[in-house]
Amino acid sequence: MHLLTVILLLICTCAYIRSLAPSLLDKNKTGLLGIFWKCARIGERKSPYVAVCCVVMAFSILFVQ
Repeated sequence: MHLLTVILLLICTCAYIRSLAPSLLDKNKTGLLGIFWKCARIGERKSPYVAVCCVVMAFSILFVQ
């Protein structure tokens, strides 16, 4: 559950950073820092699914735990 929260936050943060400064993530498409570029791409292309997962995660954190 906490791992899913961390992954969702990473995806959303990377997509937001890429929207503000695309060159920051685009220069590191491979290697260890390429993970952030891949997370940004997931956040951009799968945004409806990521948004639904964020809402479900927020609901579970607020009302289930």
